[in-house]
Amino acid sequence: MTAITTNDTIETIKKELRNQTTVPYFGMGIFEATKTKEGEQMPYDSDSMILMMNNGRAMSDRLMFEYPRAAMHLEQRRGVDYIQQMMNWIYTKEFNPTQLHKALINMQPRYIIDTNRDGKVQELLAYEPHTLIVGKSRILDNDYRYEIFEWDLENKKYFQVDEEALDDAQKILFKPMGTPLPEPSFVISDADYVDWLTEAMGGFAVPSVLKTYRKTKKYLFLGTAFDRDTDRMVANELTIDLEGGYFVKGGELTKREEKFLEKHNIELVNMSLEEFTKAFV
Repeated sequence: MTAITTNDTIETIKKELRNQTTVPYFGMGIFEATKTKEGEQMPYDSDSMILMMNNGRAMSDRLMFEYPRAAMHLEQRRGVDYIQQMMNWIYTKEFNPTQLHKALINMQPRYIIDTNRDGKVQELLAYEPHTLIVGKSRILDNDYRYEIFEWDLENKKYFQVDEEALDDAQKILFKPMGTPLPEPSFVISDADYVDWLTEAMGGFAVPSVLKTYRKTKKYLFLGTAFDRDTDRMVANELTIDLEGGYFVKGGELTKREEKFLEKHNIELVNMSLEEFTKAFV
């Protein structure tokens, strides 16, 4: 693993995004500077997600360790519907897409991975044809952990399609942890993640077309945090056969982050997300 910060590197990343060899990969940290229209901070890390789920109150140290654990606690107390409705409430609040969202969409990447649970990238793609893959958990009637939709450009709505639709898709947006659109569905609690990851390891969380398409791709990890087991495991399953990539983070890496980057041949772009955005935009 090497740390890089040069302008040449950013221009290389832009070129690779345009020619489809590098895939944008959004994480929660993309929202660190994002507030809703009412002035609330959007969740941008595990702690802020827990506070938003729990009406601004901290939980016990055991539950504050990672948000899926806290979500599982709330689910056990109040039910699956409650935590799903909570996610929908959080991610249907009005807020503007980030500069980085808009700049990356302008690069016209064919494939985007967005592990957040909002619909902003979908809004930015509303004026062009695209295919949406929504991650699912705890489905009872089959092993597959996704559903596929095409955007009806004329009527401005999604309709469900078979996997074959991905063969000719002009643009693919993968939302593995869910989205409010076309209907609210979220992977959020420990039970959700255990189910999703179990089936992902069996090959049932990524459509077969993408398993071929993603070979030898690089990834630009933005707003991700590889110091938590859940995020590392999800990224590992989504980027199998990767060529390497770029991880944007300023400051010191944790030992877990260093190990993950070295294992996957990912270069550290040693800049804060704010600094990277200014240079990129």
